[in-house]
Amino acid sequence: MVDKDELKGKATEIKGKVTQDESEELKGKAQQELGKIKDKVKEAADDVAEKVNDFVDDLKDKDKKE
Repeated sequence: MVDKDELKGKATEIKGKVTQDESEELKGKAQQELGKIKDKVKEAADDVAEKVNDFVDDLKDKDKKE
């Protein structure tokens, strides 16, 4: 999934390339990486939440059996 920071970063990078502004181009690349990192963190958080929910469900099921 593409993050809005990735899109903004790509636009900034292209702007830097077109205007030959290396600083702007690097800023755009940094924004894209930030977007990728945010996406990975969100995926990891979703995975953890799913595992916690599964664990809680298992505990509830185990408690019902006793």
